[in-house]
Amino acid sequence: MVAKTLFGMEELLAQELRQLGASNVELGTRMVSFEGDTGFMYKANLCCRTAIKILKPITSFNVFKEEDLYEKVYNINWEDYMDVDGSLAVNATVFSDYFTHSQYIALKTKDAIVDRFRDKEGRRPDVDLDHPTLRINVHIDRNICTISLDSSGESLHKRGYKVANTVAPISEVLAAGLIMLSGWDGNSDFLDPMCGSGTILTEAAMIACRIPPNLNRDEFGFETWPDFDVDLYEVIEASALKKIREFHFKMYGFDTDDEAVRKAKENVKSANLDEFITITKQDFFESEKERERPMHLLFNPPYDERLSISNVEEFYGKIGTTLKHKYPGSQAWMITSNMEALKCVGLRPSRKIKVFNGKLESKFVKYEMYAGSKKAKKQ
Repeated sequence: MVAKTLFGMEELLAQELRQLGASNVELGTRMVSFEGDTGFMYKANLCCRTAIKILKPITSFNVFKEEDLYEKVYNINWEDYMDVDGSLAVNATVFSDYFTHSQYIALKTKDAIVDRFRDKEGRRPDVDLDHPTLRINVHIDRNICTISLDSSGESLHKRGYKVANTVAPISEVLAAGLIMLSGWDGNSDFLDPMCGSGTILTEAAMIACRIPPNLNRDEFGFETWPDFDVDLYEVIEASALKKIREFHFKMYGFDTDDEAVRKAKENVKSANLDEFITITKQDFFESEKERERPMHLLFNPPYDERLSISNVEEFYGKIGTTLKHKYPGSQAWMITSNMEALKCVGLRPSRKIKVFNGKLESKFVKYEMYAGSKKAKKQ
């Protein structure tokens, strides 16, 4: 099988898959291949925090022209995977000198499938891009075409808990990946000082409590497959739920916008995590850490891209000043695509990791805020 992910999250996803019990795990670019049985496919969809899709390849073949693709897709026994009364959706990715238009490849694949049903049964299945019975993935790398079933359905970043969005929300998969990259283990207080819709806080709480990330989803793609084993899935789900643990530290979210605070509270409540997370209207620049408690900060400040701020350099400078003077004894992680503004923080990061927020190349940076001087801390 193949698990798709974001750039920079491949090793995290491979670690997740190994911990869940996958075999023959191999890293690629924005993907990880692995082996597992049907139960493991269910488990990977339910439990992987950094996966976007779990694909189940059913065949691979060489293609040199459009006719090859049509003929070989037509010859697949699609009756094993769906009924003529069902519906389908096809998406394609291509990396080839000859095949260059992914939407056209998806259309030719769809034509071959519906033509097969029409020839054999006199009727054809419908196309439904939103809620199909079967999602099909076509991947062409040079002249090798792989046809896969999409076991996830909608992207796994759609966890199911988010009922209200703010402007420029961070993806749930990216948020979970950043939290894991930061080393958050649930053994300190946690603060998102610019929390927006509360995604980072929600993902952090689920990590701390070992709650399966996709527990709140309404449906996975495999649930509409003819061979879906509901009893097996319920066993997998019950086993994952037994691993949930208690959390004994505090989690906070700040935002200066009334609507963001309201929406964050709604999302946290929807995820059944409001007993762990406190959201308040608060200006981070006027806040201060509780001195005696360890604190882990992680946030996604405005980049001056989709969210504009009047003076981005001054804003980032205030981030550095607040961290230095108000949050000693903390480690702070921040993601931004605004590299010039990042220089204005005025602190030297101890780590820099290249990631992408959507299509924006970004840096995920760590600042270690020592109580007293760094020299004294080392001594």
